[in-house]
Amino acid sequence: MIPFRRRSADLEFAVLRRADTGWWQFVAGGGEDAETPLQAALRETVEEVGISGPGPLIPLDSMATIPRDSFDAASLWGPSVYVVPEHCFAVDATDRTLVVSGEHTELRWASYEEARTLLRWDSNRNALWELNERLRASARRGEQ
Repeated sequence: MIPFRRRSADLEFAVLRRADTGWWQFVAGGGEDAETPLQAALRETVEEVGISGPGPLIPLDSMATIPRDSFDAASLWGPSVYVVPEHCFAVDATDRTLVVSGEHTELRWASYEEARTLLRWDSNRNALWELNERLRASARRGEQ
C-alpha cells in the first residue's frame, strides 16, 4: 500500500524504514488465512500506519513476485512455495495522521524522486512510478 498526500501542486509519498533491516519500503505484508489481496492491504495499512477505514483505494496494475527466502516465516509454508505474489494499492492520506508501528523505525513523507532513491525494492519503485503517473494524469484532467 502506498499512502500519498497532496501538498498544493506537489505529491508526497509515505515511505517506511523497516526496524529489522533498515530498508525503506511502503506498507507491506502477506495475506492471512483466506484474505484477498485487498483485505490484506487494508489490514496491513491499519497495523503499520494506523489508517483505518481509509476510504477508496487505488488498485495498481503493478505486480511482482518475491522469493520465499526474503521472509523469515518461509519455513512454515512448505516446500511447494517458491515465490510470494505482491499486489499493489494506494490510498490518499492527505487528511490522515499516520502512526508508525513497531515494524518500522521511521516514516518519511518524500517527493517522488526522493522516494525512488530511498526504496530498496524495484517492485516498490515500479508501483510508485505507476501511481505518480496515474495521479499526474488525473490532475491534468482536473480530477482529484
